[in-house]
Amino acid sequence: MITLTNSALNAVKTAIGAATEPVDGLRIMVETGGCAGYKYLMGLVNEAKPDDTVIERDGIKLFVESNSHEILAGTTIDFVVALEGSGFTFENPNATSSCGCGKSFS
Repeated sequence: MITLTNSALNAVKTAIGAATEPVDGLRIMVETGGCAGYKYLMGLVNEAKPDDTVIERDGIKLFVESNSHEILAGTTIDFVVALEGSGFTFENPNATSSCGCGKSFS
């Protein structure tokens, strides 16, 4: 299960509300790359892919790419506003290490 904090939910709702095209939810996946081995990818999409896992909370749909589901299991996604910048953060219990930006892990 992947969890979105209230802050992350609000950020996604704001992004969906500002979208210029129809949006059905937020898609998340993991891809090889980044400075630590894997990187997180997220984006608003207008529909799930056939093999996506769909998680819904408070009217927001999160589409998890099938090959990424195991790597992301148990992850909490938050949205943080800080002096250094604002953005999504990932607390992934499957990550053994991460880079300084928090977007890449191994």
